[in-house]
Amino acid sequence: MKNRLKLLRVERGWTQEQMGQALGVSRQAVNALETEKHDPSLDLAYRIAAVFERPIEEIFENTHVR
Repeated sequence: MKNRLKLLRVERGWTQEQMGQALGVSRQAVNALETEKHDPSLDLAYRIAAVFERPIEEIFENTHVR
C-alpha cells in the first residue's frame, strides 16, 4: 500500500524511533511501513491518522482496489 509516512515523519522532524514511540511500535515496524514492505493493521492506520491529524485517505493509497 502506497503511503506518505516518511514525508509526514520528516516534516515533523522525527526519527523512525520517535515515530515508533508515538505510535507504540518499533523502529523496525516504522521502517517496514515506510518502505511498503508491510501494510498497517486497521488499528495502526487509525493511530497514524490520529498522530498526524489527517484522514487515513490522505496518508494511505490503496493500490489493490480496482
